[in-house]
Amino acid sequence: MGKLVVSLDGVVIKEVQITKDKTTLGRRPYNDIVIDNLAVSGEHAVLQMVGADVFIEDLNSTNGTYINGKAIKKQLLTHNDTVEVGKYKIKYLVDEGSDYEKTMIMRPGTTPAAFAPGVAAGAAAAAAQPAGIIKVLNGAAAGREVALTKVVTTVGKPGVQVASITKRPNGYAFAHVEGSTRPSVNGVPLVGDSVPLRNGDVIELAGTQMQFIHR
Repeated sequence: MGKLVVSLDGVVIKEVQITKDKTTLGRRPYNDIVIDNLAVSGEHAVLQMVGADVFIEDLNSTNGTYINGKAIKKQLLTHNDTVEVGKYKIKYLVDEGSDYEKTMIMRPGTTPAAFAPGVAAGAAAAAAQPAGIIKVLNGAAAGREVALTKVVTTVGKPGVQVASITKRPNGYAFAHVEGSTRPSVNGVPLVGDSVPLRNGDVIELAGTQMQFIHR
């Protein structure tokens, strides 16, 4: 389970557990996270929980929403990301107990003994998994292969159509991030927010076809 730590000038103001499908952030008192500051819009941003993933989306705010210093429209949050709204900093943290967070802190060569009892087997298995690959099938980059070694890999064209591929202990998940048209998997447009990927699946977005390979 993730939580948000809100701070101003290095002083922690509040901590909020993300428990709902949608958590709103803004200056108005009806928001789940209220930040009473003129630099913050009445309805500034919304956090959406999809399974173990949490996305943040800017609601066309006046001063924008930033993650680690970069302006975003909609983005998947990862452990230790810092969301900036006005002068406020909001750090996203994932509970120590989740396998998702354990896969992110794995380092090459880590032995199971470094993990708490009960978590070692799952974490070691996640680390032992060979990385998946995305192979471009058409266009100028046809034949190019990208190894999915990061926890989150984004693909597509910013401002047109963007999707994310998230590495999890039990495989990979594909999610729509940005764009009015949803990407498709094996010719079927994505209906939900994310779907598991299987070896051989063909992804199409922003006019590019890519094949997911995971042995």
